[in-house]
Amino acid sequence: MLHKDVKRSWFLMIALFALIVGLVACGGSADTEDEPEADAPAAEETDSEDEAMDEEEPAAAGLESDAAEVKSEFFSQEQYDRAMRQMTLTAEGPADQPWLQMLEPEMVDTSEWAKEGPYTFCFSNAGVNNPWRVVGYTTMQAEVDLHPEIEEFIHVDAEGSDEKQISDIADLVASGNCDVLIVSPNTTAALTPAVEQACEELPVIVFDRGVFTECPVSFVQPIGGYAFGETGARYIIDNCGDDCNVLALRILPGVDVLEERWAAAKLAFEGSDVNVIGVEFGDGDNAKVNSIVTDYLDRFGRIDAVWMDAGATAVAALEAFEDAGQPYPIIVGEDQQDFLVKWQENDLSGISPTFPTFQWRTPVIAGLQIMNGEEVPAVWRLPQPTITNDNLDQYVQDNMPPLHYAMCGCEEMPDFPGRWGGE
Repeated sequence: MLHKDVKRSWFLMIALFALIVGLVACGGSADTEDEPEADAPAAEETDSEDEAMDEEEPAAAGLESDAAEVKSEFFSQEQYDRAMRQMTLTAEGPADQPWLQMLEPEMVDTSEWAKEGPYTFCFSNAGVNNPWRVVGYTTMQAEVDLHPEIEEFIHVDAEGSDEKQISDIADLVASGNCDVLIVSPNTTAALTPAVEQACEELPVIVFDRGVFTECPVSFVQPIGGYAFGETGARYIIDNCGDDCNVLALRILPGVDVLEERWAAAKLAFEGSDVNVIGVEFGDGDNAKVNSIVTDYLDRFGRIDAVWMDAGATAVAALEAFEDAGQPYPIIVGEDQQDFLVKWQENDLSGISPTFPTFQWRTPVIAGLQIMNGEEVPAVWRLPQPTITNDNLDQYVQDNMPPLHYAMCGCEEMPDFPGRWGGE
């Protein structure tokens, strides 16, 4: 027993000695909490480097900004070249009815859809959430009223929501009530699957904005976004002179026709000497657009030209110049009456590429032709008139409300001008 106890004590002493040696080797001591951590200075240096990097990399501006980006899915060189060519062509069809005219149509057989009336036409609308769409939808309703064979016209308003419109389309198709489905998509990519599913059940006509599929029987649209964007940008480039500061105002991303407008304008600006000082999204909101313009006037001192991908907020942009006591810029607007009147009254240097609201008549006409088994264009490309200083007077309509669009093609329709809010 004594031998075992001595041996055990000896082993305990050896173990205690080894533990002490181990603590010393690892830097452990009773005072370790008072010593600085070895990696603390390195962490401080990293924070300083990050702060310096943030200071050295200001946000990109102008044509290098995020808002100026053109995503590849929204640019086609072939379609751009087509638009540039069609701007020089004369459309086929009655000269006084541009909603029936066609540019380079490729006709398709619709006999598989032919049926006897009366018909139910269904319309899935992106929204009636801006003046252009209000005028367009009023014009579409007036067109429907011209055709007694359309017994029922079912309109569903998506209220600017992709999710709601996807659900709306599914419900319309599932109801089995629609002979024809007309769709004005809210955004392009999001609505593509819903349109493709609808195409499996009934004839679909897409208009205004497009989708990434060729399944609709017909796609109705004027020459399009590239023509709009190029027309406005080219006017600025040709008329602004040297050292020209341009502010580009967009509405929202993700809509093909709007993306194409900016893509064409950006191409034109990149090949010129103008200085694009900013590209901003105004969301189609007058107050926001006014604020953006005011901010840029404060920052840059002057803006020589304002390019816009839609003209509903053009007057709000001009009012920012008035508030700042600055001269009016060269301005790209649209055919909205408040802008046309302000343009005329102030002798502005301006141009209005249009996306005419008469296009809202064409899908109804195309739907009836499909029901009759008649050929229709796979892409029903309509003309796209431009308002200039030379023809401005003929589009100013003093008896129409400020938010009316001059290119409605509705002047000869029943109940004009009252149905459109005119006197």
